[in-house]
Amino acid sequence: MSESATERASTESPIGQHTRLRTIERHLLTDGSVRIQELAVALSVSEMTIRRDLDELEELGVARRVRGGAIAIGPQPFAERHRAEARAKGVIASKLAGLIPDRGTVAFDASTTVHRCASTLDSAQDLHVVTNGIDTFEALVKHRGVAVTLTGGSREPQTGSLVGAVAATVAEEFLFDLLVCSAAGVDPALGSSESSPDEAAVKRAMSRTSELIVVAVDHSKLGTRSPARLFRPHEIDVLVTDLDPDSEPLAPYRQTIKEIR
Repeated sequence: MSESATERASTESPIGQHTRLRTIERHLLTDGSVRIQELAVALSVSEMTIRRDLDELEELGVARRVRGGAIAIGPQPFAERHRAEARAKGVIASKLAGLIPDRGTVAFDASTTVHRCASTLDSAQDLHVVTNGIDTFEALVKHRGVAVTLTGGSREPQTGSLVGAVAATVAEEFLFDLLVCSAAGVDPALGSSESSPDEAAVKRAMSRTSELIVVAVDHSKLGTRSPARLFRPHEIDVLVTDLDPDSEPLAPYRQTIKEIR
């Protein structure tokens, strides 16, 4: 970093970490890579601050650190995604528990966030769950009071999700009380998005016969977007995050999404 850039970073008020992380992730999605020096100048912070931000994004599975910066990475294996933001997923799971009925038919996607929720269904008495997640299916078959159907389909090698025409067709054969799914990103104006069209297609198939669409994401997904469109803001009935519903980062979403939890 040049001397003038260093001086500027020390005199200007840096933006908050949450906003920085969202900004860096947008650059990763758009350009495929970022440079520490360039980000430090653009965001008016030190290079050490940017290194810490990139370390956190790497832990979240968004980026891989390389010399001088980081590169974007694609969908992560289930086990690795399950470890990321474990505390946040616990908070989200407890909120989702209040939305899942004890009886009825619900759709679960293959996300680790929803998998965490599946472990909270101890009170279910006559609940039918349809999922395209192999790990979620295996977790649910152990629950009394829960009948579970695995959609079938082609296994997406990176995420472990079942995708493709078979998964979508099976999903549309059911009438759901609600769909509970995650997303790769949620933007207040554009809505939710996914890492691939195949991932998005199965969730949209589930949504077509669902009375309620619930999207659950941790705070790191807010203000970000991925290549494949999922749901527009007005199509999302409930957005569930690990944040307090009245917190400032959720203010833009309260204008476009029906309910925030």
